[in-house]
Amino acid sequence: MVILGAFLLYPLGRAVWLGQQRCDVQGRNCVSIGWDQYTDTFMSSEFQHALWVTTKFALITVPLGLALGVGLAVLADKHLRGMAFFRAVFSSTVATSVAVTSLMWLFLLQPEVGALANVGWLSDLFPVIKSPGLLRDPGTALTSVALSSVWSSLGFTFILVTAGLQGIPDELFEAAAIDGASSTRRFWHVTLPMLGPTLLFVVIVLTTRAYQTYGEIDLLTSGGPKPYDSTMTLTYLTYGQDSIIRGNVGLQATTAVLLFVVLLGLSLLQLRGIGKRVHYGN
Repeated sequence: MVILGAFLLYPLGRAVWLGQQRCDVQGRNCVSIGWDQYTDTFMSSEFQHALWVTTKFALITVPLGLALGVGLAVLADKHLRGMAFFRAVFSSTVATSVAVTSLMWLFLLQPEVGALANVGWLSDLFPVIKSPGLLRDPGTALTSVALSSVWSSLGFTFILVTAGLQGIPDELFEAAAIDGASSTRRFWHVTLPMLGPTLLFVVIVLTTRAYQTYGEIDLLTSGGPKPYDSTMTLTYLTYGQDSIIRGNVGLQATTAVLLFVVLLGLSLLQLRGIGKRVHYGN
């Protein structure tokens, strides 16, 4: 209880209390104004924009990351010679930090010296890669950052789904094969239902990670491109160097608490919506 109170309950309570403090432009001389600041912040155009950007980011990363993780795990679940090497490759990103991953993608996509941007036929086919650059164009910046995030979390998803696959009894697949079920039908009617608890957990974790993404945004786009703020997510609005509320402790606490409420609501919806279809073994 001491550890829980010190590292969870007290910081949360402190953030909620700070969230109803209105401060000056320097973040000082804070005055309590009640809970109206939460309503004002939630209804503000800046918060609504950041919430929509974060939601789009999650809609890209969660389905794509889940599909790739499941697909690679199913492929690597075969009992073939050399498959252990591919399992190690697919799971390797779990040991790579967000900073390293972001710098790798920056070296790939940076329009002046980036590896992809200076491939002649590729830049001719997609001119935006070279000018202004995928990370500098308002229409492609968010997708580009999302792809780097998917690649960064792919190893985590792969490991969890692989563990779930290894927990499915082989007798189920053998019985389905004897009944004449094709590999596709076995995947949809045996593999996915039995992976239900794992997939529910992965979806919640990936959604939480998407809504809390900060490192990729900070290193690759700094919330830009300006003036559209195409990658201004909720976490960057709260903590970013280029955020309009930088240094305002009261508003930063308000947006952080609102993000907590949004994530809590999404998690409950996922548990109630997806959880009803999840099969748990005896």
